[in-house]
Amino acid sequence: MRTRPYTLLFALLAVTGVPVASAQSADSLRARIESPRIAGDTGVAGLTLDELLARANTPGISVAVIHNFAVHWARGYGVADAATGRRVDARTRFQAASISKPVTALAVMRLVQDGKVSLDDDINATLRSWRVPDSEFTRSQKVTWRSLLSHTSGADDGLGFPGYDPGAPRPTLVQILKGEGPTNVRAVTFARAPYARFKYSGGGSTIVQLALTDLTQRDFAGWMRDMVLAPLGMNNSGFEQPAPDSLHARLAHAHSAQGRRMGDVPWHVYPEQSAAGLWTTAEDLARFVIEIQRAARGPQGAVLTQAAAREMLTPVGTGAFGVGPMLSYRGEGWYFHHSGGNWGFTANVEGHVRHGYGLVVMTNGGVGGRVIAELTERVARAYGWDRVVEPLRR
Repeated sequence: MRTRPYTLLFALLAVTGVPVASAQSADSLRARIESPRIAGDTGVAGLTLDELLARANTPGISVAVIHNFAVHWARGYGVADAATGRRVDARTRFQAASISKPVTALAVMRLVQDGKVSLDDDINATLRSWRVPDSEFTRSQKVTWRSLLSHTSGADDGLGFPGYDPGAPRPTLVQILKGEGPTNVRAVTFARAPYARFKYSGGGSTIVQLALTDLTQRDFAGWMRDMVLAPLGMNNSGFEQPAPDSLHARLAHAHSAQGRRMGDVPWHVYPEQSAAGLWTTAEDLARFVIEIQRAARGPQGAVLTQAAAREMLTPVGTGAFGVGPMLSYRGEGWYFHHSGGNWGFTANVEGHVRHGYGLVVMTNGGVGGRVIAELTERVARAYGWDRVVEPLRR
């Protein structure tokens, strides 16, 4: 069985009522998050945000809070480059890493709703430059867009991509999939039948990118700009890899677990754009989250139909993913979310399906997850939201 429709998930969307909106202003709520002042708490929960960044060796962050299906506030903190002290501001772009995957999935859903492809089409019907090899695993069930976007295709490559120094030779997508040329990952192979089991696959996302470029005959970054980024107002975002020189002054630099610059290069470059290549801000990523929330609520979003959004939020196979985002049921209902980790960057997006709230945090530190967990707890407490994750304490 390929999909498990969660009728309850969408029935909840029709129930009226959301958490009571706080009478406090965005400024006052943000102040509580920046300086919680918890009496008697000597752990991370009582630290100011600047102190938290220092404790976690995280130079800078970009934060956006979603409330009632809209960006309530967004701000940058800390430094984009620990070596120069350049500050993070609202326009500083961070690497979204694997959050690039659900953003790409949204673009695919635009093709689906326009009748250009079906999620259950054999991906080989679209691929021209490379093909999923025929095997015992693909004879009865073909590898499809749905299986690739939900990490249930049977691809067995593992987790993610290490990226390349900006000046190093970079492989083509076909070389990446074959494990040839200057690529630094092994070939993408298939070890099980589609939908038999979940296994996270950056290689599967790269197959999606190749299929999209074969189908559209366009540069991936330009196509994503036209299909998703520009229509959603994500004007401080781009999939260009490497990033244009004109943007370098607005890009955060990668940092180690100790909060220091990592050698002579400011960041890594990712030809696997659909899997790891998005440069963006927390506020822009919040617009992506809100598009799914509004479209799922109905009648439609800015670019997604209600049916397309709900398809993204339907679990596939035996895994925890829908068509793009990961799905979880916690406390008051369903969340969709995705994390990301590139060389020297960590990020997370989280959205409540029914209540229209959420959080985006992007960091330029190798251990930014500590900050993300604590900030999530603070935002949930300040806004009276359901607890999203348990923070890491130390």
